[in-house]
Parts: sequence; structure tokens; C-alpha cells
Amino acid sequence: MFLTLYFAVVEIRDALYFVSYVRIPIFFMFHSFLIGASFCSDNGAINLDFVNIDWIGIILLGIVQGITELLPISSTAHLRIVPSFLGLPDPGSAFSAAMQLASLTAVLTYFWQDITQLLGNSYRAIARRDYMSKSFRLLLGLIVGTVPIAIAGILLKKTLDTCNSPLRTLVTIGIASIGMSLLLAIAEKWGQRKRDFEKLTLIDGVLVGIAQVFALVPGVSRSGSTITAALFLQMERETAAKFSFLLGLPTIILAGAVEIATLLKAGLDLHGWLILLLGLTSASISAFLAIFGLLRYLEKHSTWLFVWYRLAMGLFLLIGVGVGWLKN
Repeated sequence: MFLTLYFAVVEIRDALYFVSYVRIPIFFMFHSFLIGASFCSDNGAINLDFVNIDWIGIILLGIVQGITELLPISSTAHLRIVPSFLGLPDPGSAFSAAMQLASLTAVLTYFWQDITQLLGNSYRAIARRDYMSKSFRLLLGLIVGTVPIAIAGILLKKTLDTCNSPLRTLVTIGIASIGMSLLLAIAEKWGQRKRDFEKLTLIDGVLVGIAQVFALVPGVSRSGSTITAALFLQMERETAAKFSFLLGLPTIILAGAVEIATLLKAGLDLHGWLILLLGLTSASISAFLAIFGLLRYLEKHSTWLFVWYRLAMGLFLLIGVGVGWLKN
């Protein structure tokens, strides 16, 4: 799957560059793939290098973000890795978090009926003071489950957003990816998968919310950590994915809003906002397709595909940095 994603990105890139008559020497692309690209030099500054990426690169990164944000393979990791393949700068944590707003659009659109039903049932439960209502307690769990990552995000925000963040190195991503592949494998093998969406409770939101905190480290994956935790809690695979998407809504809203404010404070110009909007558009479309594809896939298949993909990606990154193929 890793090689398939890579070659697909390369083919799309080549086609787009051909259509727009942009010529880049093959040697330069291969050289950039090996050593990576880094334009962000001030370690104390907010990384705004995404403004240096042309529209073709931003569209590609938007597609990558939309697909990988909702799959258990870490969108942040791929937005760090794919630019290295294409000879582009690291777009930065602020860009990655702001781009998650595309996932918000996709999740709201896809699960609109479920969301309105949950909110409606919870409102009626509050009106009649039925605080033991299953819908109300589930909604409360989704809200409370957001608190841990909100606190951790505030504490780690400066480290994550700065240039050359130690949490965005390829070694960190590789280790995190391997670690999560092992945890997902254990959850897949021993999870009993006997709980559907109707059996979820407040405590599920709290526990899965705690697991969501680890997604702040690139390579862990928000959907990966939450789906893994949900499988450990004996949820069905499709239920685990659906619960992960809904739990992510408050997190995505908060993270996106905070990073939009960060970009405003950093003085992002009109060109930068247009670049961001272009990426959000392509990411929204691909995110919707990713939700549809993942839920259909998990109806009949296990998560082993993602286990092996994450393991292969992690080993590739560690070996690549170790022998000097990739710049950490």
C-alpha cells in the first residue's frame, strides 16, 4: 500500500506538471526525494513554508491529507513524508492542523443524519431531565473525550508549530508508526468486536479520548489511536471507525480554529490564505471518499492492511535515515 500510494502520487504529479508545462529535471526530483527539502530555518518561528509550494503541490498535499486523515495511517506523518518525496518543504504543523477542517466538512456531510439524531435525542433528554439517556451520555462522552487532547495540545503547541520541531523528525514518525502498528495488531487479534454503536457509553468517549492525545505525535494518527483503543474496548470495526470520526469532530474544530488564529497572528498574507483554501478544497473531496471507502472496507475486512502498511512505512523511514537516504 505504501508503494501504491507513492507511485499514485508521482503519476498524478507528473500528469499535472505536464498539463501545466512545468518542467522539473528527473535528477532534481530524485535528489530531493533522497535528501528531503527544508526551507524553514528559524527554530523559534511558526512554520509557514506551505506558502512556498505551488498550486499543484498544494492540491496533491490536500489529496494526501484528506485520505490519510481519516485512515489509521497518520495524515501528519504523510504531510511530512510526501513533501520530501516531491522535493517540497515541510508545510508545518499549523498547516496540517488547519487542513483538518477539510475532514470536518466531510464528516459532517457523511454523518449528518447520525449527528442530528444524536443532538436531537440529547436535547430532548435534557429537556425532560433524563440525564441517564443513552444519547445524552454518549454525547457527553464525545465532549469530555476532547478535553485530554485539548489540554495536551495547548501544552505542546509551541513545540509542534515551530520550525524543525523534534516531534516532526522522520525518526520520531518511524518509531511512532511501528509502535502503533504493533498496538493495532494486538487490538485486531484479541479484540472481541461484539459492541455496536447502540452499546457505546460515556466511559467509551473518555477512554478513547485519552488515546486520542497520542495523536499529537506525528506518526501515531488520530484515527489510528482512536480506532485501536475502540477495538481494545471490544467495538466492531465499523463502529470503531464511526466512533473515531464523531469523536474527532470537536478536536478538529478546536485544532483548526486555533491554527487559523495562529496563522492570522503570524501575518499570513492573501496568497497564503488562497493556497490554504485550495488545499482545503481538494482535501474535502478526498476525505469524503476516504470515509466511504474505509467504512465499506471494514464491513468485510480486518485492519491488518493498515498494520502492515504502518510497519513497512516505519521501517522504511528508520532505515532510510540510518543509511543516509533520507534527511531526518
